[in-house]
Amino acid sequence: MTAARVAVTGAAGRMGRMLVAAVTAAQDMRLSAALEHAQSPHIGADAGEVAGIGTVDVAIGADIAAVVDDFDVLVDFSVPAATLAKLDVCVANHKGVVIGTTGFDAAGLAAIDQAAQAVPLVIAPNMSVGVNVAFKLVASAAKALGDDVDVEVVEAHHRHKIDAPSGTAVRMGEILANALGRDLATDAVFGREGITGARDSRSIGFHSLRGGDIVGEHTVVFAGAGERIEITHRASSRENFAAGAVRAVRFVAGRVAGRYGMDDVLGL
Repeated sequence: MTAARVAVTGAAGRMGRMLVAAVTAAQDMRLSAALEHAQSPHIGADAGEVAGIGTVDVAIGADIAAVVDDFDVLVDFSVPAATLAKLDVCVANHKGVVIGTTGFDAAGLAAIDQAAQAVPLVIAPNMSVGVNVAFKLVASAAKALGDDVDVEVVEAHHRHKIDAPSGTAVRMGEILANALGRDLATDAVFGREGITGARDSRSIGFHSLRGGDIVGEHTVVFAGAGERIEITHRASSRENFAAGAVRAVRFVAGRVAGRYGMDDVLGL
């Protein structure tokens, strides 16, 4: 089998370095391009050296158009505007895409749906295998407990995270809303302050903590009369996200056009 050629964006960032290492370690794929923003001090540096794994003979560049013939699948964990700009190039050149970026608005999500009509695309707010198992547990618990419990989502991340609540927390909220027959657009409550009155039983609460170097923690609380169930996932390293992304690359390489999720990748 021909090794999939992989491009990693944000290659000098915390997640990008993990992705570079994970792709390089995979026997059935090859790191063939690495990208950063034009002002990055790492432009021109070897992506492996930046990632701390030694020379891989792939220089970090800033122009996706310059390397578009060098890769089959693009892996992007960056910011919405950068992801969407690179997505246009991938669509024009029929490249597979794996997106771990969060914080897209409605227009951005619509653009991703449009792109998935032309290229195979995996998008997930969290590519950890454990988190995606947790999604299934949350859905099962919500369906079993129904309206007899109040549901709240609590998440914590490092001080550098720029969006809140996290994409994973929002996905948990979507799962809860679907299982409970609610509308997240109207039933979501983001934090509380002041005289809020009694809790609306249809509310799906979200609470975000930011500080230090927390990689990612998510808890869904099902609070009933006399008992409480909590489903929690804690990430202690970004390696699990990178491992999930590698599985997504393996899934999307050579696949027909379509929008896929980690459910598809993991067979859940």
